[in-house]
Amino acid sequence: MDTETKNAVYAVPETPNLNEDEDVCDHLSVDSQLLPARHTGGDLFICDVADAVLKDLIPQMEHPFYSLSKKPETNIRKYEHNGNWIQITPSVKGLATIYDKDILIYCISQLMEKLKRKEQVSQRIRITSHDLLIFTNRGTSGKDYDSLCEAIDRLAGTRITTNIHTGQEEQRDTFALIDAASIRRKNGLDGRLLWMEIKLSDWVFNAIRSQEVLTLHPDYFRLRKPLERRVYELARKHCGKQPSWQISLNTLLKKSGSQSPVKRFRQMVKHLAKYDHLPDYHVVFDEGEDKIIFSRRDGLRKNVYLPANEENLPPLSSMTMEDAREVAPGLDIYLLEKDWQRYWEESGKPEIRNADKAFLGFCRSRYNKYQDSHAGAKKEAQLFELED
Repeated sequence: MDTETKNAVYAVPETPNLNEDEDVCDHLSVDSQLLPARHTGGDLFICDVADAVLKDLIPQMEHPFYSLSKKPETNIRKYEHNGNWIQITPSVKGLATIYDKDILIYCISQLMEKLKRKEQVSQRIRITSHDLLIFTNRGTSGKDYDSLCEAIDRLAGTRITTNIHTGQEEQRDTFALIDAASIRRKNGLDGRLLWMEIKLSDWVFNAIRSQEVLTLHPDYFRLRKPLERRVYELARKHCGKQPSWQISLNTLLKKSGSQSPVKRFRQMVKHLAKYDHLPDYHVVFDEGEDKIIFSRRDGLRKNVYLPANEENLPPLSSMTMEDAREVAPGLDIYLLEKDWQRYWEESGKPEIRNADKAFLGFCRSRYNKYQDSHAGAKKEAQLFELED
């Protein structure tokens, strides 16, 4: 590897360009551990592009495919467990980073929304660059567009190799995260990036078609540090509908893909537990056992719409939040929860005997309205097509 590549630094989003082991000052509040929400004012319901619910593939949440460093990683990684192994080989430009993964999350989210609408999907996806930056809570300056181009190169160059046991045979498969990409820029002095077209690999596309996905919290893109994003993915994958999940520090270090020494990694986990700002999950570090316990937040989640007299609705159970995803597929349940709280307050805070049932009923009502609105818009579009 030449000196220029070795000393290079990734062009990652302006604010979250920390190494995995860089700290935010300890005196900051819990809220300041998260990035500000740059683009607010979106509607409650999903639009065709930028408001789709965040989705991620379960396999890439389980394994450490992505670098947590802002400096290029060019070493081959290999992980083994019970005779199965996975190997990640970067290109000369370095391993794809966890910020590069934002592009795949965007694509996965869009395709899952189309599948829920019973629309046709393809491995080739055309992306409006501005919409992608808005969706991932990034800036929209020239360097933010440039970072997307570099991210595409790393995603295309990272290769995954794994073994699969079938009877007495072992199958070895190698694939990329994306198979091809095309980028269009505007001619002229500014060279503004217009759009990108990405062809997802068979592995990624098949996982989407099989709906091997999980919903992410909207604040995922507000997490400052690469390690925080990776720890959230693991908690989301393993905790699921369970009330809690625990893991030893050494195992979490291995599964995260962090390159930090154990002592430094322990400090970073303690920092995360101290401020307890991980979306969806309450984090506790047990120093005696040297392990981390993740538990569903439920009532511990901060309520945005608190009445002046500090009265509040009772907390919703974790099972209710999971049921809400099934009752209102494709809608953001966290935005629905906030809207429900606001509706209750504006209605004079009537007595609610069963908050969980009331919330699920609210979700059904809003989902039906969303379906009716979408069906009406589709019918109107068909009429215009007939007139043409």
